[in-house]
Amino acid sequence: MNDCSGSPCTCLSHFIHVNYYSLQRRVHVEDALPNPLDQVPFGGAEFAENPEPRCPCILLLDTSGSMKGEPMAQLNEGLVTFKDELSADALAQKRVEVALITFGPVQVHSDFQTADLFKPPHLETTGDTPMGAAILQALATLDQRKQAYKSNGISYYRPWIFLVTDGAPTDAWKEAAKKVHAGEEAKALSFFAVGVEGANFETLQEIAVRKPLKLKELRFRDLFIWLSNSLSAVSRSNVDEQVPLQNPSTPEGWASV
Repeated sequence: MNDCSGSPCTCLSHFIHVNYYSLQRRVHVEDALPNPLDQVPFGGAEFAENPEPRCPCILLLDTSGSMKGEPMAQLNEGLVTFKDELSADALAQKRVEVALITFGPVQVHSDFQTADLFKPPHLETTGDTPMGAAILQALATLDQRKQAYKSNGISYYRPWIFLVTDGAPTDAWKEAAKKVHAGEEAKALSFFAVGVEGANFETLQEIAVRKPLKLKELRFRDLFIWLSNSLSAVSRSNVDEQVPLQNPSTPEGWASV
Protein backbone atom coordinates (compact mmCIF):
# COMPACT_ATOMS: atom_id res chain seq x y z
CA MET A 1 0.00 0.00 0.00
CA ASN A 2 1.36 3.42 -0.96
CA ASP A 3 1.79 5.94 1.80
CA CYS A 4 0.99 9.55 0.98
CA SER A 5 1.99 10.83 4.38
CA GLY A 6 5.05 12.49 2.87
CA SER A 7 5.28 15.88 1.22
CA PRO A 8 2.41 17.21 -0.94
CA CYS A 9 4.70 17.09 -3.99
CA THR A 10 5.35 13.37 -3.47
CA CYS A 11 1.63 12.58 -3.20
CA LEU A 12 0.80 14.70 -6.21
CA SER A 13 3.50 12.99 -8.25
CA HIS A 14 2.14 9.58 -7.31
CA PHE A 15 -1.43 10.66 -8.17
CA ILE A 16 -0.42 11.90 -11.60
CA HIS A 17 1.61 8.78 -12.35
CA VAL A 18 -1.18 6.35 -11.41
CA ASN A 19 -3.93 8.23 -13.23
CA TYR A 20 -1.81 8.81 -16.33
CA TYR A 21 -1.14 5.07 -16.53
CA SER A 22 -4.85 4.29 -16.06
CA LEU A 23 -5.86 6.83 -18.71
CA GLN A 24 -3.24 5.56 -21.15
CA ARG A 25 -4.37 1.98 -20.66
CA ARG A 26 -8.03 2.98 -21.11
CA VAL A 27 -7.27 4.77 -24.36
CA HIS A 28 -5.39 1.76 -25.71
CA VAL A 29 -8.24 -0.59 -24.80
CA GLU A 30 -10.93 1.68 -26.32
CA ASP A 31 -8.88 2.07 -29.49
CA ALA A 32 -8.80 -1.70 -29.83
CA LEU A 33 -12.60 -2.05 -29.50
CA PRO A 34 -14.58 -2.11 -32.77
CA ASN A 35 -16.55 1.01 -33.52
CA PRO A 36 -20.01 -0.01 -34.78
CA LEU A 37 -20.03 2.99 -37.08
CA ASP A 38 -16.88 1.70 -38.76
CA GLN A 39 -18.63 -1.54 -39.70
CA VAL A 40 -21.16 0.20 -42.00
CA PRO A 41 -20.06 1.83 -45.27
CA PHE A 42 -20.62 5.58 -45.40
CA GLY A 43 -24.22 6.20 -46.43
CA GLY A 44 -25.20 2.58 -45.78
CA ALA A 45 -26.51 2.91 -42.23
CA GLU A 46 -30.09 3.16 -43.46
CA PHE A 47 -29.73 -0.21 -45.19
CA ALA A 48 -28.15 -1.82 -42.14
CA GLU A 49 -31.11 -0.70 -40.04
CA ASN A 50 -33.65 -1.67 -42.71
CA PRO A 51 -32.42 -4.39 -45.11
CA GLU A 52 -35.87 -4.91 -46.66
CA PRO A 53 -36.14 -4.94 -50.48
CA ARG A 54 -36.95 -1.51 -51.86
CA CYS A 55 -39.79 -0.41 -54.11
CA PRO A 56 -38.62 2.97 -55.48
CA CYS A 57 -40.98 5.54 -56.96
CA ILE A 58 -40.20 9.02 -58.26
CA LEU A 59 -43.01 11.55 -58.30
CA LEU A 60 -42.28 13.91 -61.19
CA LEU A 61 -44.70 16.78 -60.79
CA ASP A 62 -45.44 19.81 -62.96
CA THR A 63 -45.49 23.01 -60.89
CA SER A 64 -45.52 25.46 -63.79
CA GLY A 65 -47.64 28.59 -63.69
CA SER A 66 -50.61 26.95 -65.39
CA MET A 67 -51.08 24.71 -62.33
CA LYS A 68 -51.86 27.74 -60.17
CA GLY A 69 -55.01 27.79 -58.08
CA GLU A 70 -57.26 24.77 -57.61
CA PRO A 71 -55.06 22.29 -59.55
CA MET A 72 -52.11 22.94 -57.23
CA ALA A 73 -54.33 22.92 -54.13
CA GLN A 74 -55.74 19.52 -55.11
CA LEU A 75 -52.27 18.20 -55.95
CA ASN A 76 -51.01 19.17 -52.48
CA GLU A 77 -53.98 17.48 -50.84
CA GLY A 78 -53.32 14.40 -52.95
CA LEU A 79 -49.73 14.19 -51.68
CA VAL A 80 -50.96 14.23 -48.08
CA THR A 81 -53.38 11.42 -48.91
CA PHE A 82 -50.53 9.48 -50.56
CA LYS A 83 -48.48 9.72 -47.37
CA ASP A 84 -51.44 8.71 -45.18
CA GLU A 85 -52.29 5.70 -47.33
CA LEU A 86 -48.72 4.40 -47.34
CA SER A 87 -48.46 4.96 -43.58
CA ALA A 88 -51.38 2.58 -43.07
CA ASP A 89 -49.34 -0.31 -44.50
CA ALA A 90 -46.54 -1.40 -42.15
CA LEU A 91 -44.63 -3.33 -44.83
CA ALA A 92 -44.96 -0.59 -47.45
CA GLN A 93 -43.52 1.90 -44.96
CA LYS A 94 -40.30 -0.13 -44.91
CA ARG A 95 -40.13 -1.07 -48.57
CA VAL A 96 -41.62 1.76 -50.64
CA GLU A 97 -39.17 4.61 -51.22
CA VAL A 98 -40.35 7.97 -52.55
CA ALA A 99 -38.42 10.76 -54.25
CA LEU A 100 -40.13 13.98 -55.35
CA ILE A 101 -38.95 16.18 -58.22
CA THR A 102 -40.83 19.20 -59.56
CA PHE A 103 -40.52 21.34 -62.67
CA GLY A 104 -40.02 24.22 -63.42
CA PRO A 105 -37.48 24.96 -62.64
CA VAL A 106 -36.30 21.40 -62.01
CA GLN A 107 -35.99 20.90 -58.26
CA VAL A 108 -35.37 17.79 -56.18
CA HIS A 109 -37.64 18.38 -53.18
CA SER A 110 -36.77 15.10 -51.54
CA ASP A 111 -34.34 12.35 -52.48
CA PHE A 112 -35.26 8.71 -51.95
CA GLN A 113 -36.51 7.88 -48.49
CA THR A 114 -38.78 5.20 -47.11
CA ALA A 115 -42.47 5.99 -46.88
CA ASP A 116 -42.36 6.37 -43.10
CA LEU A 117 -39.86 9.23 -43.47
CA PHE A 118 -41.42 10.91 -46.50
CA LYS A 119 -42.98 14.28 -45.69
CA PRO A 120 -45.16 15.82 -48.41
CA PRO A 121 -43.97 19.35 -49.18
CA HIS A 122 -46.36 22.20 -49.82
CA LEU A 123 -45.80 22.88 -53.51
CA GLU A 124 -46.24 26.25 -55.20
CA THR A 125 -46.40 27.18 -58.87
CA THR A 126 -43.33 28.66 -60.52
CA GLY A 127 -41.90 29.06 -63.99
CA ASP A 128 -42.38 27.16 -67.21
CA THR A 129 -42.39 23.44 -68.06
CA PRO A 130 -38.86 22.01 -68.56
CA MET A 131 -40.18 18.45 -68.75
CA GLY A 132 -37.20 17.08 -70.69
CA ALA A 133 -34.69 18.24 -68.08
CA ALA A 134 -36.94 16.97 -65.29
CA ILE A 135 -37.12 13.48 -66.79
CA LEU A 136 -33.34 13.39 -67.21
CA GLN A 137 -32.93 14.45 -63.57
CA ALA A 138 -35.31 11.69 -62.49
CA LEU A 139 -33.37 9.09 -64.47
CA ALA A 140 -30.06 10.26 -62.97
CA THR A 141 -31.51 10.22 -59.45
CA LEU A 142 -32.81 6.71 -60.03
CA ASP A 143 -29.46 5.46 -61.36
CA GLN A 144 -27.70 6.78 -58.25
CA ARG A 145 -30.20 5.05 -55.97
CA LYS A 146 -29.93 1.74 -57.80
CA GLN A 147 -26.15 1.92 -57.42
CA ALA A 148 -26.60 2.46 -53.67
CA TYR A 149 -28.84 -0.61 -53.50
CA LYS A 150 -26.27 -2.73 -55.32
CA SER A 151 -23.37 -1.44 -53.21
CA ASN A 152 -25.21 -2.38 -50.02
CA GLY A 153 -26.63 -5.70 -51.18
CA ILE A 154 -30.25 -4.49 -51.24
CA SER A 155 -32.65 -6.09 -53.71
CA TYR A 156 -35.24 -3.87 -55.35
CA TYR A 157 -38.41 -3.97 -57.40
CA ARG A 158 -38.70 -2.43 -60.84
CA PRO A 159 -38.69 1.33 -60.17
CA TRP A 160 -41.58 3.60 -61.07
CA ILE A 161 -41.42 7.14 -62.46
CA PHE A 162 -44.82 8.83 -62.18
CA LEU A 163 -45.17 12.02 -64.24
CA VAL A 164 -48.06 14.46 -63.77
CA THR A 165 -48.39 17.51 -66.05
CA ASP A 166 -50.95 19.92 -67.43
CA GLY A 167 -48.89 21.23 -70.34
CA ALA A 168 -46.23 20.52 -72.93
CA PRO A 169 -42.43 20.61 -72.59
CA THR A 170 -40.86 24.05 -73.00
CA ASP A 171 -37.41 22.50 -73.49
CA ALA A 172 -35.80 19.73 -75.54
CA TRP A 173 -37.30 16.35 -74.64
CA LYS A 174 -36.30 13.90 -77.41
CA GLU A 175 -33.23 12.62 -75.50
CA ALA A 176 -35.32 12.08 -72.39
CA ALA A 177 -37.93 10.16 -74.40
CA LYS A 178 -35.23 7.97 -75.93
CA LYS A 179 -33.87 7.10 -72.47
CA VAL A 180 -37.34 6.34 -71.12
CA HIS A 181 -37.99 3.95 -74.00
CA ALA A 182 -34.58 2.29 -73.51
CA GLY A 183 -35.26 1.88 -69.80
CA GLU A 184 -38.66 0.34 -70.45
CA GLU A 185 -37.22 -2.04 -73.04
CA ALA A 186 -34.52 -3.15 -70.60
CA LYS A 187 -37.17 -3.52 -67.86
CA ALA A 188 -35.10 -1.11 -65.79
CA LEU A 189 -38.08 1.13 -64.98
CA SER A 190 -41.79 1.69 -65.46
CA PHE A 191 -42.77 5.16 -66.67
CA PHE A 192 -46.32 6.44 -66.17
CA ALA A 193 -47.63 9.72 -67.61
CA VAL A 194 -50.78 11.43 -66.36
CA GLY A 195 -52.13 14.53 -68.05
CA VAL A 196 -54.30 17.10 -66.34
CA GLU A 197 -56.69 19.21 -68.44
CA GLY A 198 -54.58 21.15 -70.95
CA ALA A 199 -51.77 18.60 -71.25
CA ASN A 200 -50.26 17.83 -74.64
CA PHE A 201 -51.12 14.14 -74.97
CA GLU A 202 -49.42 13.75 -78.35
CA THR A 203 -46.08 14.63 -76.81
CA LEU A 204 -46.73 12.50 -73.73
CA GLN A 205 -47.47 9.57 -76.04
CA GLU A 206 -44.05 10.02 -77.66
CA ILE A 207 -42.29 10.18 -74.28
CA ALA A 208 -44.05 7.27 -72.58
CA VAL A 209 -44.34 3.69 -73.79
CA ARG A 210 -47.63 3.21 -71.95
CA LYS A 211 -50.62 5.18 -73.16
CA PRO A 212 -50.86 8.39 -71.10
CA LEU A 213 -53.85 8.68 -68.81
CA LYS A 214 -56.05 11.75 -68.54
CA LEU A 215 -57.01 12.78 -65.02
CA LYS A 216 -60.76 13.17 -64.67
CA GLU A 217 -61.53 16.65 -63.38
CA LEU A 218 -59.04 17.21 -60.53
CA ARG A 219 -59.24 13.81 -58.85
CA PHE A 220 -55.70 13.90 -57.47
CA ARG A 221 -56.82 12.28 -54.23
CA ASP A 222 -58.16 9.22 -56.08
CA LEU A 223 -55.02 9.11 -58.22
CA PHE A 224 -52.73 9.00 -55.18
CA ILE A 225 -54.90 6.41 -53.41
CA TRP A 226 -54.53 4.23 -56.51
CA LEU A 227 -50.78 4.86 -56.61
CA SER A 228 -50.26 4.03 -52.93
CA ASN A 229 -52.38 0.87 -53.24
CA SER A 230 -50.43 -0.19 -56.31
CA LEU A 231 -47.05 0.36 -54.65
CA SER A 232 -48.23 -1.46 -51.54
CA ALA A 233 -49.30 -4.42 -53.66
CA VAL A 234 -45.93 -4.50 -55.40
CA SER A 235 -44.06 -4.26 -52.08
CA ARG A 236 -45.93 -7.34 -50.77
CA SER A 237 -44.90 -9.44 -53.77
CA ASN A 238 -41.63 -11.16 -54.57
CA VAL A 239 -39.03 -9.14 -56.45
CA ASP A 240 -39.54 -9.59 -60.24
CA GLU A 241 -43.05 -10.98 -59.70
CA GLN A 242 -45.72 -9.59 -62.02
CA VAL A 243 -48.41 -7.82 -59.97
CA PRO A 244 -51.79 -7.06 -61.61
CA LEU A 245 -52.81 -3.45 -61.04
CA GLN A 246 -56.32 -2.10 -60.75
CA ASN A 247 -57.44 -0.43 -63.97
CA PRO A 248 -57.80 3.31 -63.22
CA SER A 249 -59.72 4.03 -66.43
CA THR A 250 -62.93 2.20 -65.59
CA PRO A 251 -66.13 4.33 -65.54
CA GLU A 252 -65.65 4.73 -61.77
CA GLY A 253 -61.90 5.27 -62.00
CA TRP A 254 -59.93 8.49 -61.79
CA ALA A 255 -58.59 8.39 -65.34
CA SER A 256 -59.64 8.13 -68.95
CA VAL A 257 -57.58 7.15 -72.00
